[in-house]
Formats: sequence, C-alpha cells, structure tokens
Amino acid sequence: MPVTLSEKERKALRRLAHHRRPVVIVGAAGVTDALVAELDRALARHELLKVRVNAPDRETRDAMIAELCARTDAALVQRVGHVAVLYRPNPET
Repeated sequence: MPVTLSEKERKALRRLAHHRRPVVIVGAAGVTDALVAELDRALARHELLKVRVNAPDRETRDAMIAELCARTDAALVQRVGHVAVLYRPNPET
C-alpha cells in the first residue's frame, strides 16, 4: 500500500534528507529486479533515503522514479535534478 504524506510531513522529511548522500544509484541498465530488491532492503533499513537516477532526460527520470515508488510502495518526498528522496516507514519501528 503506497504511503501518502501531508505537506507538513514532506517538509520535515526534506529537512532530514538534506545532508544525506544517495544510497542507491540507477545506472545505464535502468530499473531492474536486482535494483528494486536492493532499494527495498535499503528502505527497510533506513526508511528515508536518496536515489540518484542517471537518465538522459527528465521524462525518463520521472518514469524511473515513479516505477521505483510503485514497486517498493515508497512515497516520493522530493526530486531535484537527478536525485530523488524516497520514504517508506518501517512497520517494525
């Protein structure tokens, strides 16, 4: 089930993510099953993380980010250039 965030929650998460570095990098192979599995593990561990998407144009980047969010049930907090901030709460914490 996808996460929905209020504007207040989004703002707080953007503030927390500001100084973090990208944990997952989407390369030339694009969105693969292995990449989604790695992102899923990273979200389970960190909840909030940055993803760098190396795509040639904005439409491709947006499509890749939307696919990652859909396949991991994460919420897009922010996207600036090639970097997206994703959030998925860990139900165990």
